[in-house]
Amino acid sequence: MSNKPEFLLLIRQLARSYQAFENYSNRHVRTMGLTACQFDIIATLGNTQGMNFRELGERTLITKGTLTGVVDRLESRGLVQRVADEKDGRSQIVQLTEKGNQLFAEVFPAQLTYMQTAMQPLGDVHMHEMRQVLLELETVFRAAENNE
Repeated sequence: MSNKPEFLLLIRQLARSYQAFENYSNRHVRTMGLTACQFDIIATLGNTQGMNFRELGERTLITKGTLTGVVDRLESRGLVQRVADEKDGRSQIVQLTEKGNQLFAEVFPAQLTYMQTAMQPLGDVHMHEMRQVLLELETVFRAAENNE
């Protein structure tokens, strides 16, 4: 039995689980010729009319400095384009090009299938229970953040 506080063991296990998830997921993403950040942006922009950098950063959790560079590289590959935001002349909308939409249609379902195969042994009921526990954890942290 460990002498470490339970919350520390939980934090460590949460980090290890996330690292294992990222390693497994990113291995497959790389086989499709993308980095994790590139896949994240393509997956986020898929089936949308595009979004500005602020929205894209919030939805992908990629920092602004990194986001700009990744969008630049995707743009140089002809996968995304920047267009003026009609609602805000100072802002740009990033959207998938036709080539980007074709790539999204290939890589997104492939990644979902890859991840589903790995998680399938958990079963739907257990996955639902785990999601509820993670929602509780998120709620606890958001409440603590609001109380600061």
